[in-house]
Amino acid sequence: MKNKFNAKKITIDGITFDSIKEGNYYSQLLKLKKAINEDERIVEIQLHPRFDIIVNSVNIAFYKADFGITYANGVKKIIDVKGLKKGASYQLFRLKKKLVEAIYNIKIIEV
Repeated sequence: MKNKFNAKKITIDGITFDSIKEGNYYSQLLKLKKAINEDERIVEIQLHPRFDIIVNSVNIAFYKADFGITYANGVKKIIDVKGLKKGASYQLFRLKKKLVEAIYNIKIIEV
């Protein structure tokens, strides 16, 4: 199946990622699992965490981030790896990002 934006899929450790950029980012996260400093050391990597967008008890949509990471010091981050930052897909992402950030009181980091 063809990937949107003609991104090439890549498999790392038996996990297939939608783009080389996303796969490379995952490889960087794996290296941080070995970091000595607890502010840098990652203890958990969650792939594609899902957030339901519910307004007034109505499930409007959902958003899937690329990664949820937890550091040894307890800090948690939600990461979305973006290649092409234009077009209707990117605008939809921006809208869902704002909704999820408001509903869940979190910050989604775009890389």
